[in-house]
Amino acid sequence: MSYGMMTQEEALRKLQSIELEIMLSVGELCRENDITWFMDSGTALGAIRHQGFIPWDDDVDVGMLRPDYDRFVEVASKGMGGGCTMHNSGNTHGFAPLFTKIFRDGTRFETAETREAGLEQGIFVDVFPYDRLYVDPELRRRQISNASISQKRSYLYHARSITVPHQGALGAVERAGCLVAHGVEHLIVRDPTDYQARFNQSIPSAEKGEVSDLCLSLAWPNMEPVRERTLVPTATATFEGHDLPVPGATDEYLTFMYGDWRQIPAPEDRHTHLPLLLDFGDGSVWKAGE
Repeated sequence: MSYGMMTQEEALRKLQSIELEIMLSVGELCRENDITWFMDSGTALGAIRHQGFIPWDDDVDVGMLRPDYDRFVEVASKGMGGGCTMHNSGNTHGFAPLFTKIFRDGTRFETAETREAGLEQGIFVDVFPYDRLYVDPELRRRQISNASISQKRSYLYHARSITVPHQGALGAVERAGCLVAHGVEHLIVRDPTDYQARFNQSIPSAEKGEVSDLCLSLAWPNMEPVRERTLVPTATATFEGHDLPVPGATDEYLTFMYGDWRQIPAPEDRHTHLPLLLDFGDGSVWKAGE
């Protein structure tokens, strides 16, 4: 297909196909290196409710406990199969997230934020570490707050145009505030890898305090903590014809995340958020608005 000739539905299905291939490459690397992983968030929901992608979903999320995540990053940094490479703030210019993405080489996934940041982002799968939380409430509060602020500041440093939660006048105020914050971050931060260093201070250690069995993806702390036993040992679910790992207490996890997860959302609540540009690396390209 030529530039701009794909429909949104065609682009979504092709995007999902490549994301599946990337996730299978992640799974193969983990299998070869005895690393425990699981489908996370909407990917896990899709596996259980749809036996594959949620039909309108456009991303793939993978989770790992911190020790497995650190080993995965170490191994993946040395090379991956499937035409994929590992990217994070330490090895990729313009990379704002404080977690890892696995790119399909030779593809492009462009958003307003990645263009402003100068990030040459391929079609990707997100890999999130889950960290255990401190028992002490004040230590835990500071742990989560530091991680959240570090991630937000990294996004503000890398792009002027941040997606804000509101529309209308309030949204305009929020966007103006982000623009000001973007300028401030560039004045006070010389090296953007400092955000990762600050974030890493939230990774728990026994020297700082007693650690609980509650886990949270600190790079995306917009959920309540879950118990480690909810995540591992993992269970298996069918995803697009492949048997892949999901959180072990699957129903508990999905209920915790989504409430009545068996209920299919009404059509008006089904949202696909394709980027500005998708280049699939085989001559087919999709561009928003064309």
